[in-house]
Amino acid sequence: MRTLSDSPLPRIQKPIPTAISGLDEILRGGLTPNRLYLIEGVPGSGKTTLALQILLAGITRGERVLYVTLSESEEELRSIADSHGWSMDSMNIRELAPDESLEPDEQYTMFHPSEVELTETTSVILREVERSQPALVVFDSLSEMRLLSGNALRYRRQILGFKQFFAGRGCTVLLLDDMTSVGHDLQVQSIAHASIRLEQLYPLYGAERRRLIVSKYRGVGFRGGYHDFVIRRGGLEVFPRLVASEHQIERATARIGSGLSELDALLGGGIERGSSTLIVGPAGCGKSSLATRFVLSAARRGERSALFIFDESISTLLTRSEGLGMDIRQFVEDGTISIQQVDPAELSPGEFVHTIRQSVEARGASVVVIDSLNGYLNAMPEERFLTIQLHELTTYLGQRNVATLLIGAHQGLIGGQMVTPVDASYLADAVVLLRYYETAGEVRQAISVVKKRGGHHERTIREFRMEHGGIHLGPPLRNFRGVLTGVPVLENGSPESTH
Repeated sequence: MRTLSDSPLPRIQKPIPTAISGLDEILRGGLTPNRLYLIEGVPGSGKTTLALQILLAGITRGERVLYVTLSESEEELRSIADSHGWSMDSMNIRELAPDESLEPDEQYTMFHPSEVELTETTSVILREVERSQPALVVFDSLSEMRLLSGNALRYRRQILGFKQFFAGRGCTVLLLDDMTSVGHDLQVQSIAHASIRLEQLYPLYGAERRRLIVSKYRGVGFRGGYHDFVIRRGGLEVFPRLVASEHQIERATARIGSGLSELDALLGGGIERGSSTLIVGPAGCGKSSLATRFVLSAARRGERSALFIFDESISTLLTRSEGLGMDIRQFVEDGTISIQQVDPAELSPGEFVHTIRQSVEARGASVVVIDSLNGYLNAMPEERFLTIQLHELTTYLGQRNVATLLIGAHQGLIGGQMVTPVDASYLADAVVLLRYYETAGEVRQAISVVKKRGGHHERTIREFRMEHGGIHLGPPLRNFRGVLTGVPVLENGSPESTH
């Protein structure tokens, strides 16, 4: 009698790469060979482009491929390929357009048209597969097959028949479904080895957003959840959802100084590597300039930085920095400092996170500035998930020993009721607060550190000035009470003593 321990272990098959790096990361290497896959999505979501990319990757590996189309003509497919700069000379395309003749002599009388057309279509497909012996097959689309089948039972049997036919021929099959049937069924999902759904979203303002989800993949620990993607010339570019726990490295404990002794003293020696610092305050109080000071200090030590700005142009940033004695232009030109202006109406959150990852992993940036969270919020189609994604991003950057500077703008200029559109203070390791206050007929600025995890910092409130070509911090404002309210009370001495 043969026991379970005597049974041979199943052979682990090496996955087939799709040649889309982000998708391969989600699928843990690619597609298991000799299986049937479902790719579904509404018209225009990118199914055909994805299928063509996978077939072209197979051609590059020297494999035979077959594209069977019932919904698009060969000319239309070649037009799609041309728009991406692809050559389809080595791709076998079989166009099977259904017969829609209106001539009375050519219409069926004894049999229902679906019975005849389904049989003929199936026979042509099977003969073509037997003839060409492909390793990869795309069937486009299931909506036509569903119509030809006539009913759900016959449709399911037809798909099962395809699965059994291809299983014995060492063939990987991709079934495309445009989800146009009334009452989307799960027949094929239950049969397929894996299912990938492409979605297209339309925010109230800005470009459309695309995302995909792997709803099923038997025997593979794929990365779940939604993943943003874009379609550009060259095909799909997929941005896997960030999982911070997958990017842990040995943590460093060094600090990054600003080059200003008063500011570093206020922060207890500077900001720590692997920490996140939130700089908040009203518009124009110096938040961006303060972050630029840390970037310049890092560049002078030969460290790379990346700035992602939502609220101002690159030229404005460079001009403003030069006016404060922080000439970062030379470091931008030699690549030490990277500045990217972000258009929130055209960028998906997944692509934004991917760009930051590229700056850290490919360029080696040790300081990342996001200016501002208000702009980041506007880039999100679903605002309630901003804090979760921001937490994952800051955790990832911390585990990569990157010092992160987040800029948050308060709504309003002065007073005690100013708020930010998103509360990220509990996510940050340190919080630097900038405020306007009024005294002796002047509007001045104050700076304080209200939070810093795991380190000593000054608890004083200092005057903060941007003048005479630089950033200056004054002595603690000990003669005032209520500076953070915007309208302080002079307790003793003279307000002029703060200068």
